[in-house]
Amino acid sequence: MADTVKVTFVDAEDDSKERSTTVERGKTLLDAGHAAGIEIEATCGARGRCRTCRIKVLSGEVPPPTIQDTVQLGHEEVRENFRLACQTKIIADTRVVALPPKAESGHQILSSDTSVADDARMTLDCGVAKHVTKATTPTDEHHQTSDWEETLRVLPEDVSKDASLEVLRKVPGAIRKDGGQITVTTFNNKIIDVEAGDTSEHIYGMAFDIGTTSIVGSLINLTTGENLADVGGVNPQAVYGGDLMSRIAYAQFDEKKLATLRVRALNAINNFVKDACKQSGVAAEHIYKIVIVGNTCMHHIILGVDVTYVGLAPYAPVIRDSLAVPARDLPLKAAINAQVCLLPIVAGFVGADTMACVLATRIYDSDEIRTLVDIGTNGEVVMGSKDGLMVCSAPAGPALEGAQIRHGMRGALGAIEKVYIDDDVTCDIIGATPAIGICGSGLIDACAKLATAEVMEPSGRLRRKKREELPEKLQERLVDTSDGCHFVLVEEEDSGRDEPIVITQADIRQVQLAKSAIFSGIVMLQHVMKISDDDLQEVMMCGGFGNYINIESAVKIRLIPNLPLEKITYSGNAALMGAQMALLSETERDRAYDLSLKMEHVALATRPEFQDIFVDAMTFLGPDTHVGNSQSEENEMVAAGGAD
Repeated sequence: MADTVKVTFVDAEDDSKERSTTVERGKTLLDAGHAAGIEIEATCGARGRCRTCRIKVLSGEVPPPTIQDTVQLGHEEVRENFRLACQTKIIADTRVVALPPKAESGHQILSSDTSVADDARMTLDCGVAKHVTKATTPTDEHHQTSDWEETLRVLPEDVSKDASLEVLRKVPGAIRKDGGQITVTTFNNKIIDVEAGDTSEHIYGMAFDIGTTSIVGSLINLTTGENLADVGGVNPQAVYGGDLMSRIAYAQFDEKKLATLRVRALNAINNFVKDACKQSGVAAEHIYKIVIVGNTCMHHIILGVDVTYVGLAPYAPVIRDSLAVPARDLPLKAAINAQVCLLPIVAGFVGADTMACVLATRIYDSDEIRTLVDIGTNGEVVMGSKDGLMVCSAPAGPALEGAQIRHGMRGALGAIEKVYIDDDVTCDIIGATPAIGICGSGLIDACAKLATAEVMEPSGRLRRKKREELPEKLQERLVDTSDGCHFVLVEEEDSGRDEPIVITQADIRQVQLAKSAIFSGIVMLQHVMKISDDDLQEVMMCGGFGNYINIESAVKIRLIPNLPLEKITYSGNAALMGAQMALLSETERDRAYDLSLKMEHVALATRPEFQDIFVDAMTFLGPDTHVGNSQSEENEMVAAGGAD
């Protein structure tokens, strides 16, 4: 029996197009897809907990369906030879068609209309300086000098004499052109570029927030602080898992797989740099500083640092310091002259993106107790004031960003983003097009409205008893199937796909797990710091996703505490804003490092009371609960330290 088998992937849109690969017998169809260069996503990390790697077997023998196949796809699809690529092992030559979710386009990129440079409290000291001067070439062979010495001779004394080979290679041509006039660019007094002529007006930089799900960035004039271009899109690593632990598990103890993740991220950044330069007309060689923020996993992957032990207790990062490395060392080829700066990591999964949020919100300088909540695949909560800050990581998972949800998708064209329920259901769709799925803000809205309309019980269970008490049209939208109950949001004839858009009982459970992680993180820090709801003056919702959430719905599902609504604010993409601040100001970059050493990390899993808080947070507010008023009894318990 041969040790290898042939797998042929047929294009879903054009069955005349095929791509084949040969793989070892026993590998999965997902492995074969990646080997063939087919972009098959596995947002659950190939654990059979989502539908994103759905395929159909056209011919060839495959093993019987697994339990995961049946749970995710249902009995009917399994009978029609649909399978999960991550669960289906290859035992013979096979022809399949990959059937990924409907293509997503037009992703929402959250940018700010104001420049962080407008903040009067910030010092513009980006660290990049250009020295326009004139250097003479050696003229007497008896004079023991060199091009480099003549260049250094006309520069300020505090400029370092050390230089990279790339800089030295530019010197002879530069000083012999334009009559010897040159522009020498330094970063923190280290020479990073030498050019002929006067290019002093061209000093640019880029800030990037690299999230588990998406990457966003901005191109900025480092002299004026003007934002010249915004870029962003899906993190291409998503095909290897929708959450941090999935990515870590993929790359653990495997340098080649780590390199795969790294190359995907760097290629994306390179493309975003080129896109930003095209939008703005800026030459990429004049980008001298890039600040990157992201969680610990993304931080390490970008650097090519082993993430194995970040995924194992005690989840320690390899390095926490603030870093600055030449773009060539990554390599980041699109901005070859840049110095790439990464903000510090606090601990474990509290990464550089959290430090950027702290900078942007200036929570460290507050007279009153405030909290910032960065809602994403890996959520973080920071609480405190100028007297001290505590922080925790709340692993929400990718559900709130549309992953592991039956019809989940990111915030793109065709996504349900708002839901209204009275006697029937209406939805707002991004782009006002037929719905092809539901994004995180829509999920939160849907769950809140289902709870308010009593279609869903406070426990999160879709109503099974006394359905006749519901309006007739809502009764009709509750459908019982062999795979469980679901609620129809958009009927098939109104959707942009060949089926209705639904929210299933399993979807609601995923939302419960995600929102409970965030809610429990907030309550746990209140518990540890002995802070009541009344003492908490503001909850700042950060992140591109957080900015689109309906606050009242977030309170209703208990994603955030039931505080007066005026205490809950949006802070936009604070991680990107913080990266922009560190880009424009070395003072702010230094501040981030100092703060990272002072912040106290609370490891939720080690707190004995956390499990009880988490379980309690799984419930939703009942239909009669008033949103916007905190409960005094709970306040008193928290203020007293609570009961373990």
